[in-house]
Amino acid sequence: MTDNLPDYTPPKVWKWDKANGGRFANINRPIAGPTKEVELPVGKHPFQLYSMATPNGVKVTVMLEELLALGHKGAEYDAYFINIGEGDQFGSGFVDINPNSKIPALMDHSTETPTRLFESGSMLLYLAEKFGAFLPSDHNKRTEALNWLFWQMGSAPYLGGGFGHFYAYAPVKIEYCIDRFAMEVKRQLDVLDRHLADNEYMAGDEYSIADMAIWPWYGALVKNIVYEASEFLDTASYKNMNRWTDMIGERPAVQRGKMVNRAWGDLEGQLRERHDASDFELRTQDKLEPEGEAAE
Repeated sequence: MTDNLPDYTPPKVWKWDKANGGRFANINRPIAGPTKEVELPVGKHPFQLYSMATPNGVKVTVMLEELLALGHKGAEYDAYFINIGEGDQFGSGFVDINPNSKIPALMDHSTETPTRLFESGSMLLYLAEKFGAFLPSDHNKRTEALNWLFWQMGSAPYLGGGFGHFYAYAPVKIEYCIDRFAMEVKRQLDVLDRHLADNEYMAGDEYSIADMAIWPWYGALVKNIVYEASEFLDTASYKNMNRWTDMIGERPAVQRGKMVNRAWGDLEGQLRERHDASDFELRTQDKLEPEGEAAE
């Protein structure tokens, strides 16, 4: 398999080559910190979310919508769109919240001193503990939910940064890289499928933040939403994963959450900014774009 690959000897000191190619080459860089001064908007609600509807972003909007569906008015939020393709995540206001310049970034203004949150798993755990919801109170179930939450946080880089990059975004298709990460992703799918054979949800019989963390990544993968690789990975063969994915996807709060900060696909499924529950009816992109603009 490797016989036809060009020989490469790493230099003693690696240097950044801006022309390395790939879909995100124009924004990738090996240093942190802001590239421009940009003040973030702040709305009227306790939580201010700055995000995009990638899988990591969807985790948090689903959680917030689920909390609101339970009647937790303190979970009201304003969601502002961060275009990572244009480098919005490198604005100074965003970096002040998340020094790692990755979406989502969240501020809780209900605390005496506003609380910043970065890393989607941290946000899910923070919200679950703050509102006493979607994290089982039973010791064993709570631990199981956290097991799977941290499993997802550790596993997703293989799916997104590994398989997704080399299969969908890299400037050339490298068989070794795609095979390496496809093998790992299929192993992960098998881990999930075996677990869900005996469990309704990730933490057993109780819907939790573990489901919210895993569904946007692995549910989207088996349904061909991310990377368009479902046939390549034979995701239809993971019957328990598909059952669970369909069940989670039928939840109204999940359907709302995946619309927030979305800027692609059907216009009626895009709510680029969210400031009120009525926005899902009144301010989806099909209602905001001038007639005929979508066809241009």
